Amino acid sequence: MTVTVTTEEARTALVALRTEIGKAVVGNDSAVTSLILALLCKGHVLLEGVPGVAKTLLVRAMARALDLSTTRVQFTPDLMPGDLTGSLVFDSHNAAFSFREGPVFTNLLLADEINRTPPKTQSALLEAMEERQVSADGRTRPLPSPFIVVATQNPVEYEGTYPLPEAQLDRFLLKVTMPVPGRDHEIDVLTRHAAGFDPRDLSALTPVAGAAHLDAGAAAVRALTVAPDVIAYVVDVCRATRQSPAVRLGVSPRGATALLAVARAWAWLSGRDYVTPDDVKALARPALRHRLELRPEAELEGVTADGVLDGVLGAVPVPR
Repeated sequence: MTVTVTTEEARTALVALRTEIGKAVVGNDSAVTSLILALLCKGHVLLEGVPGVAKTLLVRAMARALDLSTTRVQFTPDLMPGDLTGSLVFDSHNAAFSFREGPVFTNLLLADEINRTPPKTQSALLEAMEERQVSADGRTRPLPSPFIVVATQNPVEYEGTYPLPEAQLDRFLLKVTMPVPGRDHEIDVLTRHAAGFDPRDLSALTPVAGAAHLDAGAAAVRALTVAPDVIAYVVDVCRATRQSPAVRLGVSPRGATALLAVARAWAWLSGRDYVTPDDVKALARPALRHRLELRPEAELEGVTADGVLDGVLGAVPVPR
């Protein structure tokens, strides 16, 4: 039975989703909003943060509040593509091989420490991310809908890791950093734990939205009006990154479309039917920071991708 959801019902439910997840995740409102935007845009998210800042809890809480399936895969150097996508298994009862689905067949896939697995396994995940399908045994098998990958990586420990190739980084819609919470938020976390909160038990969270709300929201986002001067502003921002002396590889046209997509989603979630330059500026960092490759000499001087983007946003004229 198909559930019909109006645009306003979808927006109300997704705004309530942020509040519901806040019952489990404290002090990371921007990360929560970023995941909602990614779901509306059907894009993937790269989460970066030190261990213990609730990256896994965020994904599990999101799945619970959306009533979606989720799977966590710990990426290790010995993880093979078949461990992720599935493999053929001999069925002794039928004397034939059958395909056993891997953990990638889910709605929200948490790829924990994605940069710890070899390139062969990363390429298998890349097909799932880009094509929403798995190729095995000469057949393609579609993945469930919605399907997004939330991959995590540790920003301070690189021993035994495989840097993600540019082609794969470019497939992530957003790169979100999760910092250590501030003092007040950390006190709130400990107070909740002292009162009996168990991060492994999310039964207190109630599903407040679902796949139908995401589909209705995504359709509304695609119908959002974007003025020609705002489109030109997105292009100018992305082109300016390619001209920065600190950058070896700037933002590609795919990055420009990603920035426009999340700006539209943010405008719709904020209750507007049009996109402003401020929407573009608000989402520029998470949408573009992982698409910049800095020159080695610039990195040695302490230049960061966020610093380059701040300079670009300050220099590119804003349409009025």
